[in-house]
Amino acid sequence: MKDDNCIFCKIANGEIPSETLYEDGDFRVILDLNPASEGHALILSKEHYRNLPELPSQTAAKVLPLAGKIGKAMMSELSAKGFNVVQNNEEAAGQTVFHFHVHIIPRYANPDEMLLWKPGKSTEEGLKAVSEKLRKVL
Repeated sequence: MKDDNCIFCKIANGEIPSETLYEDGDFRVILDLNPASEGHALILSKEHYRNLPELPSQTAAKVLPLAGKIGKAMMSELSAKGFNVVQNNEEAAGQTVFHFHVHIIPRYANPDEMLLWKPGKSTEEGLKAVSEKLRKVL
């Protein structure tokens, strides 16, 4: 299914031009117009899924190997020292376009460009309480 109002559907299906790195029946990989670093790419699903929980398992199984392939190319051809694989779900997590996509962000020698979060603290009781809540629905 495609969404006629979704910009990523239009890009993924070739209606809007993009700098395409890779394409197959399920995905188009493009360079991000607002890159976090040189070579920042997006894996776009050709079908419209809002986010990861909507993605069918058979499609989801193809994403991580593709991300690895793209990241390996970045390290080989762009001299990246590593890469991040980032996938945001919903606004609170940083999703701004509500079409499933994955960021592949090459990282170079500058540690200041890393995506970081401040590690929190937890207790054994706190971990157990969260675990019990989540296991109920898994």
